[in-house]
Amino acid sequence: MKKTNLILAAALAALLSACGGQDSGKQAAAPAAPAAPAAAPAAPAPSAAPAAAPAAAPATQVAAAPAASAGGESVFKKTCSLCHATGVAGAPMVGNKDDWGPRIAQGKDTLYKHAIEGFTGAKGMMPPRGGGSSLSDDEVKAAVDYMVSKAS
Repeated sequence: MKKTNLILAAALAALLSACGGQDSGKQAAAPAAPAAPAAAPAAPAPSAAPAAAPAAAPATQVAAAPAASAGGESVFKKTCSLCHATGVAGAPMVGNKDDWGPRIAQGKDTLYKHAIEGFTGAKGMMPPRGGGSSLSDDEVKAAVDYMVSKAS
């Protein structure tokens, strides 16, 4: 069983890597705008964070999800949906609260880490960056935020 899962995961990772390369040209225009704020996080982050942070911590999370959902939805459709739309390799299906509840309970930092670095758990595995090796950390986080928003 483990051998079958590993073979399936390796084949899936190869498929996702191939798909990620084709999409990277299309994504280059979209990430260019987020890349600039990432290079200068001091200006955009403090203005957005103080406005949301004083309101409440949950408001910050809710406010971050819609902002990330546009880019996150695009990354999800191009890369993540290959597994998360159908539950391949034990992937939690997007919109399924039962699948996502225990993962969300671990916190976003853990979700981000597993999505970026990869993770093998009792129910399946997550390849690093969902197999989209060209995805930036911010793109992966946006996709995670999008999927979490669909399960909340």
